[in-house]
Amino acid sequence: MMMRCVPCEGDGDEACANCGKLGSDAVKLKNCTACRLVKYCGVDCQRAHRKQHKKACKQRVAELKDEQLYGQGLERPEGDFCPICNLLIPLRTDDNSFFMACCMKQICCGCHLAAQKRGMRDCAFCRAPSPDDDATALAMIQTRVAKKDPVAIHSLGRKYYHGRLGLQKDMRRAVKLWEEAAELGSIESLFDLGNAYVFGNGVQEDEAKAVEFLAKAAMQGHAGSRHNLGYIEAQKGNNDRALRHLLISAKMGDNVSVENIKNYFMAGLATKEQYAEALNGYQDAMEEMMSHDREEAKNAYELG
Repeated sequence: MMMRCVPCEGDGDEACANCGKLGSDAVKLKNCTACRLVKYCGVDCQRAHRKQHKKACKQRVAELKDEQLYGQGLERPEGDFCPICNLLIPLRTDDNSFFMACCMKQICCGCHLAAQKRGMRDCAFCRAPSPDDDATALAMIQTRVAKKDPVAIHSLGRKYYHGRLGLQKDMRRAVKLWEEAAELGSIESLFDLGNAYVFGNGVQEDEAKAVEFLAKAAMQGHAGSRHNLGYIEAQKGNNDRALRHLLISAKMGDNVSVENIKNYFMAGLATKEQYAEALNGYQDAMEEMMSHDREEAKNAYELG
């Protein structure tokens, strides 16, 4: 049986938003589970007040969602650090590091070159012999996949996506692997799933699903996902929302986001202060990722 409410005087946070009944030991008020802005003394009052409350509730839910979206993931995740020098790997990480199939670690170019200069040809992190061919590298990854290593599962997905290590290109298989890895905590898989749904690679295009996956990754500090959310908002003409995303990724060291904000500024869609904030944040991030070994590696690989 549901409790029927009799209207009575009362206001404030500790009163039923519909009938005004004050909370007490006998009357337990419960928050609106969606927005938590108001309280009700019973289900009947909540139903009676729904039409009046719907607009404010929906607005507050959107505000809470944005607070999470823009307030979380302001720092890059642990997986973006080189395990040897403990510095963040510059973006794009694949261009500034070596993926080691033996231990599933990303070794920055600086540490990789430093190890080679010391005569080390094995993995600079775990010391395992480096694979001599694609078959050996694939076997290493598959061994870790069998142990439910999310990094290995994600890596195997990318190999299927690009058709590498002797595998036939299979985007659907890649998506299935990324879904499995994402459930096990792979942030990179969330990013790849988001992009798959943006472009319809291995799945049917679905912007809502794309945003869902990218947002999950962005709120865990994934710079590429944050940038892509900005791109999606820009495509919709939501320039303020796009700028908020791009400012975050720019401060993580994403030069493409800085260029996007520069273009916004040149078009009169961003302020001088916003562009300066992005540029200064980017420069600070890059300085924190600098090292002598990395500068030497950069010059060596550019010359090579």
